[in-house]
Amino acid sequence: MADPCPHFHAIEDVSPSADGCEECLKTGSWWVHLRLCRICGHVGCCDQSPNRHATKHFHATAHPIIEGYDPPEGWGWCYVDEVDFDLRDRMTPHPRPIPRFV
Repeated sequence: MADPCPHFHAIEDVSPSADGCEECLKTGSWWVHLRLCRICGHVGCCDQSPNRHATKHFHATAHPIIEGYDPPEGWGWCYVDEVDFDLRDRMTPHPRPIPRFV
């Protein structure tokens, strides 16, 4: 099967940077769902969250690939090529329970 985008080969097995959205935990904000950067492990909140930290991380770093992380969703997304793909066989495990804020 062909790679879904040119950035697919950049996916790394990463360790999550935090037990929730890294920036929201620092500021006391809340999130809807979490996204995990599959390049460096940054945990940020989704675009339905007030602060959209996962997308802000992409704009700051140009790391193109995220994983739907909370709940574990088994999909990935490339910001650059705007394509989604299956990550069920490479999902990142949660090291501890994820706190809920919604």
